[in-house]
Amino acid sequence: MDFLNYVKEHQQELIETTKALLKIPSVLDRYDTESTMPFGEGIQKALEFMLDQGKNDGFIVKNIQNYAAHIEHGNGEDILGILCHLDVVPPGDGWTHPPFQPVIRDGKLFARGAMDDKGPTMAAYFALKFLKDLDVTFHKRVRIILGTDEETAWRGIDKYFKSEEMPSIGFAPDASFPLIYGEKGMINADLTGTFAEDEIASFRCGERYNVVPDYAECELNVDKKAEFKTFCDYYNFKGEIKGDKYIMHGKNAHAMQPNLGVNAAYIMAKFLNEQFDNPYMKFIEKFLSFDANGEKLGIDYYDEEMKEFTINAGIFEYHKDQVTIGINCRYPKGFDFEHFEKQVKAAVKKHKLKYNLKNNVPIHYVDPKEPLIQHLMDAYQKITNDKDSKPFTIGGGTYARALNKAVAFGMAMPGRKDTVHQLDEHIYIDDFIEATAIYMEAIYALTRSQD
Repeated sequence: MDFLNYVKEHQQELIETTKALLKIPSVLDRYDTESTMPFGEGIQKALEFMLDQGKNDGFIVKNIQNYAAHIEHGNGEDILGILCHLDVVPPGDGWTHPPFQPVIRDGKLFARGAMDDKGPTMAAYFALKFLKDLDVTFHKRVRIILGTDEETAWRGIDKYFKSEEMPSIGFAPDASFPLIYGEKGMINADLTGTFAEDEIASFRCGERYNVVPDYAECELNVDKKAEFKTFCDYYNFKGEIKGDKYIMHGKNAHAMQPNLGVNAAYIMAKFLNEQFDNPYMKFIEKFLSFDANGEKLGIDYYDEEMKEFTINAGIFEYHKDQVTIGINCRYPKGFDFEHFEKQVKAAVKKHKLKYNLKNNVPIHYVDPKEPLIQHLMDAYQKITNDKDSKPFTIGGGTYARALNKAVAFGMAMPGRKDTVHQLDEHIYIDDFIEATAIYMEAIYALTRSQD
């Protein structure tokens, strides 16, 4: 069966259903364990949308208390897990088109979640649906597992696996082709302190550890409006003043590649350091600003296979006498965690701050010689005819980590610009069609393999 041509013949249904899902603003607005919608209305609507779709298409569906769910088809003792998520990061300002009004332009589908992860979720879902429509026999159960909290704390998927069976193998369509067999370890930590009130009344920037923040604002107890305008003009930074708020704009990026973004807090800290003697702002500029690899803190490290250590400061809060900096670090094999903590603790102590570790998620690694990887690579190469691109490792963290033997598999094609967590996030329609066919090939092969 020519799966690629089949997808092309049915692409309108795939695209229109995807657009309907992309219209739902599934950004986490709160986490409430007492609510029937623990992650808020938007994420709940996205979850219900997928479950309704699954029911209507004749799949077995199961909802785990609105924390997560799965859509299942096939028979057998083993389970092939396809791990997806329906939550998205906040869209930010400056989109060419509204982020939750999907638009197709120049062969690309624009919307928040188009690439991370609603588009790939729909590609995997329709791959399973199309195989079912073709009356393909499955020798394993296939479960599309729908997470709701991937961009924040993984509370949804954690609850899911407290009651549900662990798949023996799987993949997460939430990264890049051809295949990612290793993901760096991740550290989240808060740097906190208490200061007496001074010239800075408040400072705020960022909402997520895993996003380079593009918006910073502060309020001052002294008038520095003229100085702020001069600063922005001199350095050609994009700043503005609204009422009593001094506002600075940067550029979003994913925390696994902080060098692709411009952290608005770093720019604002530079301005404030020119005006005031403040240990919080001094720490930002001395140890964090415009340093994606931790060289200023003496924690930089490089591994030939998994590449460089990265650090992103994603959350800044300075209000009354309480201050916080939330950092997200991605580390490769061989990284010395004890040295990392020693260096950070020494630096924060000098600036009246404290280091508080939130979590340390270990490296996820699947041996490239595993049959799972060979089957997935064969599926990719059959559809794309790309024999040159090789499996690789990343700094991102996907749901592949939730299984003992799973990898990230698509759906960004090699050579495409990465727009995940950025303005005007998009997927190429041609890539979307190819990815769906690749997932059909992968599911077909993996449900026949004895591996």
